[in-house]
Amino acid sequence: METIAAIATPPGRGAVAVVRVSGPGVSQVAARVFRARAALTARTATLGDVLGEDGTAIDRGLALFFPAPHSYTGEDVLELHVHGSPAVARDTLLATLAAGARAASPGEFTRRAFMAGKLDLCAAEAVADLIDAEHRGAARAAAARLAGGLAAEVERLRARLGTTLERLSAALDFPDEVEADAPAVLAATIAAVDASLRGLAESWETGRVVREGLAVAIVGPPNAGKSSLLNALLGFERALVSEQPGTTRDFIEEILALGNGTVARIADTAGLRTSGDELERAGIAHSERALATASVLLVVVDGSVPLEADARSVLTRTRGRARVVYFNKRDRGDAGFVRRDPAEGDALFGSTRDPGSVDAVRAALARHAATDLDTSRPMLGTARQADAVLEARRALADALATLAAGDPVDLIAGDLMRADASLGQLTGRDASEALLDAVFARFCIGK
Repeated sequence: METIAAIATPPGRGAVAVVRVSGPGVSQVAARVFRARAALTARTATLGDVLGEDGTAIDRGLALFFPAPHSYTGEDVLELHVHGSPAVARDTLLATLAAGARAASPGEFTRRAFMAGKLDLCAAEAVADLIDAEHRGAARAAAARLAGGLAAEVERLRARLGTTLERLSAALDFPDEVEADAPAVLAATIAAVDASLRGLAESWETGRVVREGLAVAIVGPPNAGKSSLLNALLGFERALVSEQPGTTRDFIEEILALGNGTVARIADTAGLRTSGDELERAGIAHSERALATASVLLVVVDGSVPLEADARSVLTRTRGRARVVYFNKRDRGDAGFVRRDPAEGDALFGSTRDPGSVDAVRAALARHAATDLDTSRPMLGTARQADAVLEARRALADALATLAAGDPVDLIAGDLMRADASLGQLTGRDASEALLDAVFARFCIGK
């Protein structure tokens, strides 16, 4: 196994930069690149000089030594903490490479931790999600997966399938000694496992909203105040605002904190109407796509004037969708709001100049994003994990169909093995090299 090294802190200036080294040659690297009065002691910070390839001091810093197997990777690990100059960090890394290490590939430290049994694959993916978390809810969900609860639940289900398979095989091989489970018993066991997998599958949508944010599209006719509302929600001038209808020609997406541990990815779109302007029609086409794909629609119409055809069309089209309807421009009148249809009876009415109105819109969006983020329960965190659960459930459905048809029970063995293999891919117990390459390729270098 080669010794690897990388800068473990983000690019740019900072108070401290960390260069991490892992592998069997850590002691030799430390002897060449770090000089101190005292010898390195396990898990103790030692002050000394970080040396370049020619033996001259690069910086005064700290070294921490984590001997195997009590380290992140399960190997000997050295961390060099230097001042956060990009030049100092780069020269420190070059010194470790000159001393016998090689540059680490993306995610290689965590991959070694996985190979050493320090992490299961679900927890390894949670490391990347924790680094990428943009808000508190996403960080909490990733931390819960890092603790290993998902893998433990999956292995529990695999063990139950394994016991069923063992009894089925024993009954086939030794029919005089082992009595086969009745089809009804087998069906009940398989259905129970599938019910648990269904719960995991449903957690994927919750996890996706927590991690990625609620997809919200602001839609409505031109000049209803959509861009003004986006600016008010964000607290700064992000979108161009004009009294001229059709100013917005493309959608603008921003992250909006909703105050309940979740965020919205909110997009301002061009006004929906019939237009002869080619550029505006292109913007309207973008709006149509956003309207079709958003999880929640924030429908904005001018509530100060009687509703025109474009406004009525948008309101009618969005009925039946998850939406927040906002009648804007209350400071100018209420003719449109008071004559609204019963379908918009729960609509909000306000002005983008009124902080209370803006807070009411944010609260309404937060209710759509509200999730049961119970971090004590296992939760799927990636599309790969969701696909593995889906494949396992398909295999179990085939097994249940075989039993329901009254076919010989031994025919379900292959389906149960397929389900077990899919779950093994999820936790990494049976992961192929290609799968591992794909998982760790999304990691940053140094982690």
